[in-house]
Amino acid sequence: MALMSKSLSVIIPAYNEEDSLRIELPLMVEFCSRHNYQLIIVNDGSKDKTAEVCKEYFQHDHFTLISHKVNRGYGAAIKTGIVAAKTDLIITIDADGQHTFEDVVKLHRKLEEEDADMVVGSRHGQRSASLYRGLGKKLIRMTAKFLVEVPIKDLNSGMKIYRTDLAKRYIKFCPDAMPYSDVIGLVFVHFRHRVVEEPIIIKDRVAGKSTISTITAIQTVRELVNMVFLINPLKVFFTLFICMLSVSLFWGVPILVRGQGVSVGTLLGILISVLLILIGFVAEQISQIRKSNI
Repeated sequence: MALMSKSLSVIIPAYNEEDSLRIELPLMVEFCSRHNYQLIIVNDGSKDKTAEVCKEYFQHDHFTLISHKVNRGYGAAIKTGIVAAKTDLIITIDADGQHTFEDVVKLHRKLEEEDADMVVGSRHGQRSASLYRGLGKKLIRMTAKFLVEVPIKDLNSGMKIYRTDLAKRYIKFCPDAMPYSDVIGLVFVHFRHRVVEEPIIIKDRVAGKSTISTITAIQTVRELVNMVFLINPLKVFFTLFICMLSVSLFWGVPILVRGQGVSVGTLLGILISVLLILIGFVAEQISQIRKSNI
């Protein structure tokens, strides 16, 4: 297979991944060397020997190790890798060996063929590691689709390839925690960049233990809501306005029809509705000012 230009950095956030990296890191370094990619591993304050395992490859031309003194979060680790990247494109993959190297090349080619700004490695249709995890992913997808018009099915996939310049522009919108993957996808979609999907294969974790939990799902939903308030607040406030106004009229119209006048509860509901839509317009103006500065 012909070598590709050194235009892609493979960014891998790692937290307590000593066991999996002992197996995967030699393969990663060899793969990146063969394709002339840059490999950036961000050791996010690991408490095991993740840093020691990585230091064995310090001298390799295609390998860069960056270490956080303390654990700052999955998103913060990716942000550090993005800032350090010197290539035109970046791709994020996990340190647990679940992503395949063949899919890195596949997504790279897809992005170039489609002239896309982001390609999401889609796991859609594949069985989740557990029923519990599957339900969590479904909840996240439903929340995202309710809040924002999302043309992709696997928003929270950790394997995404995208343009480095856009990533550096938008990372200020993204959280330091696990929901980074969801939010960066939403940002690209919202700012009308070309985002496409490509199916990938997910393997079983080679070693170690996943840190994803119920708290992760709750954080993701919260960050998605925060994101919508930041980039499209009027949609949220308009939805609340319609709901409050509908409830108020549903409650007050029958009372009015019976000739008992307008109830205090109805007047209060209408007043709250008006306040909500006014706040929405103000929030939208603030949002437009912030976005114009990006």
